[in-house]
Amino acid sequence: MKELKYLQLLSQHYPTALAASAEIINLNAICRLPKGTEYFFSDLHGEYDAFRYLLASASGIIRDKIDTLFSQTVAQRDRETLSMLIYDPEETLPRLRQEMEGEEYEKWSRVAIYQLVEVCKAVSSKYTRSKVRKKIPANFSYIIDELLHADGDDNKERYYEEITHSIVSTGTSDAFIEQFCGLIKECAVDKLHILGDIFDRGPHADLILEELCRFHEVDVQWGNHDIAWMGAFAGNQVCVASVLRRAVSYNNFDLLEDGYGINLRSLSMFASQVYGEDPCERFRPHQLDENIYDPVDMDLAAKMHKAMAIIEFKLECQLLKRHPAYGMEGRILLPCMDLEAGVIRMGGKSYPLLDRFFPTIDPKDPTALTDGERELIDQLTASFRHSTLLRKHIQFLLRQGSMYKIVNNNLLYHGCIPMGEDGQFKAVELDGKALSGKAYLDAIDAKVRAVFYGGEDPDRQDGVDYFWYLWTGPKSPLFGKSKGAAFERYFIAETETHTEIYDPYYTQVKERKTCEKILREFGLRDEGPTRPHIVNGHVPVKEREGESPIRGDGLLFVIDGGISKAYQRQTGFGGYTLIYNSHHLALAQHRPYRQIREDPRGSAPKVRVVENVSRRILVGDTDTGRELLERIGSLQDLLKAYREGTIQEQRG
Repeated sequence: MKELKYLQLLSQHYPTALAASAEIINLNAICRLPKGTEYFFSDLHGEYDAFRYLLASASGIIRDKIDTLFSQTVAQRDRETLSMLIYDPEETLPRLRQEMEGEEYEKWSRVAIYQLVEVCKAVSSKYTRSKVRKKIPANFSYIIDELLHADGDDNKERYYEEITHSIVSTGTSDAFIEQFCGLIKECAVDKLHILGDIFDRGPHADLILEELCRFHEVDVQWGNHDIAWMGAFAGNQVCVASVLRRAVSYNNFDLLEDGYGINLRSLSMFASQVYGEDPCERFRPHQLDENIYDPVDMDLAAKMHKAMAIIEFKLECQLLKRHPAYGMEGRILLPCMDLEAGVIRMGGKSYPLLDRFFPTIDPKDPTALTDGERELIDQLTASFRHSTLLRKHIQFLLRQGSMYKIVNNNLLYHGCIPMGEDGQFKAVELDGKALSGKAYLDAIDAKVRAVFYGGEDPDRQDGVDYFWYLWTGPKSPLFGKSKGAAFERYFIAETETHTEIYDPYYTQVKERKTCEKILREFGLRDEGPTRPHIVNGHVPVKEREGESPIRGDGLLFVIDGGISKAYQRQTGFGGYTLIYNSHHLALAQHRPYRQIREDPRGSAPKVRVVENVSRRILVGDTDTGRELLERIGSLQDLLKAYREGTIQEQRG
């Protein structure tokens, strides 16, 4: 009876046997198309310009298509110009118009339109016509559709010539070319996977998230930096202070004030009053980017930086006292300071303090906020909670994000699966249960969502506090290190105290057997034309020191390669993209974006195929294909019901 009711509901969409048959034919045909190309990025860290370029260029794939199509007929310089046109038509078209005379520019425009048609045909060849039509800009939908399906028929040759001529003669060529370039970029990237850490360090996480919100098919695996911002929005004041400390330390004032509308006036006034006599030399911000809308004097920024750091460390101590189950008593550091002697006692040793100016710390109760600090953090927390754009972006991260994702036989997550030295999954206590492996990540995912969707849950504050543990806790799968040593780096010279010991996971996954163990834990097996893989971010690959992004005999890819400028001295390049098409998996290694900006003509990444598949992967081999096959099965049942008379066709 349940099956019959389902088929009756299905019959409302396919009211006749002919309609059901037509859809079966359509879906079967789609399953025989090659799978679309998936792109994997990690650790974007606010680098909007670099990310926008990599997305626009499809990590070099568009340039590769251009070379394949035109290497024998178009000069290299002109192919480079066509590439730059597709990547950024708004900047390229005005420059070309200045370089050419009127008739010359019109002639170039007609040729460019022809070339764009050929490139678009190449990047959209895996899709059905209906899928491409849905992506075509509305203003030129009829014209673009006609040009894309020009078949060389002599009867229509003048028809197609007249379309191109009219586009130019009516003065709409620039608008047409811009929208055509947008269509090419839409078709070049079928699915987008972001393996965490969109926020912090770079200038514009807000613009990256706006770009992702517009993208047609995208998922996000939360990183520890993302979870800190989610915690700040949820009202975790330690996360608020931590997020602000990092944002100020990287001179991200445009992001805070112009992007998210966080009012920093109270912070600047407080810092000026309390730390006015302190040069705060150890707190001078990194200046990797310039602020356009909200420039702040670096002397004042240093004072703001220190003010937030002290508030953060006080709140951190208070939170840890509330949660002894976190097992992080060793991070309650402020009471370990002897301000009169100018030392801090840790691990049975005394270390001189590099900074001795702490006007808001009471030696009798060093973790207590002053009235001014309490008022300040309350105001800043309210500013985070009331940011409309931040609310939109957190909702996006909840809707499209998760702790991990399994897609097309690949397991995606940001950090690690906590492990012991013996290679076994580490059991971690969460809400009274000892959990490990997949069960631990599932429980974390549920706990995060409960904070936002659980209503007036009496345990909500426990969940809000837990965001901080996910950000920097030693058994957090998003962090995976013994500690976050920000305090030590600010105040202690001895580098032995700065060491952050990585979870054994990062050593264990170099071995194939560990990767196979993780894949089995999440239910992935060898099946179909390709074996399963783990795709991982979080830890930059120091390739200049001999590190490889490929681990576990090719079962794991670490794709944090340094899109962030802050990491490029370590990595030596500008980031990785993992590309998974119907033929192979490939790693694209990019130049730093500042080099691309200075010399865009030499911008092609180094692309290396890291694994070929046993046969070409079709849509029917993918997760989408399995869903389509289920629909085909249901439609076949409906068709049978029509033919047997169990369900009547709806005529008329």
